[in-house]
Amino acid sequence: MGISQRTLMRIPPFPSCRPQSPAPCFVDVQGIILSSLAPLAIAVTLSSPLPSMGVPYPNPRAPPFPPSTPYAQSQKLQLGLQNGKIRPCPSTNPGCVSTNPNSSSFVFPWMLPEDYSANVIQSLKDAILKTQRNVEFKVDEETPEGRYLLAEVDGGFGRDVMEFLIKTNIVAFRAMATKVTYIYPFTTAIGDSRGQIERINRIREELGWYAPNFEAMDESD
Repeated sequence: MGISQRTLMRIPPFPSCRPQSPAPCFVDVQGIILSSLAPLAIAVTLSSPLPSMGVPYPNPRAPPFPPSTPYAQSQKLQLGLQNGKIRPCPSTNPGCVSTNPNSSSFVFPWMLPEDYSANVIQSLKDAILKTQRNVEFKVDEETPEGRYLLAEVDGGFGRDVMEFLIKTNIVAFRAMATKVTYIYPFTTAIGDSRGQIERINRIREELGWYAPNFEAMDESD
């Protein structure tokens, strides 16, 4: 890099040597030039752009992380038949009972009396309306596997759902709370299935239908 004329003008003049001095006169030319160029070097350094210290920004199009916590999983309520059968209870929802044998909270399906001649689906709706509060029938349809009924009723902490699948003289079902409660920092939901069992038993007793149980099986042996 060359030295501009303006910079050279700011270099102080060399100290004059007195000819009458017997000692030789030495001038530190290098030191004078370096001391004069120091402010220029600092100015050039400060005016140079700093290197970019970029922080990666999350891609807004990236898919969200899949729900991995028990609470996140419990918020995705899956209803309807699964492979033509009533679904089992979710492992994250203790307030549930199901006739699906893969459910941890298993109960036996109902059996209609052999001489039952009334309209099965209408009798079931009437029993639900009589024993439950604020009933809403969400789905009532014929399927290849039987008649499917979905009802929503008041529960202990919000709304509960009940699903029924009626095929000939067998009634499979699932009763489940839609709201799951957790207490931080525990990852296991609080509650049990006793409330759902009592609800289902009230409906069955109103209908007069039969439900086998393990105690009856033990007595028959």
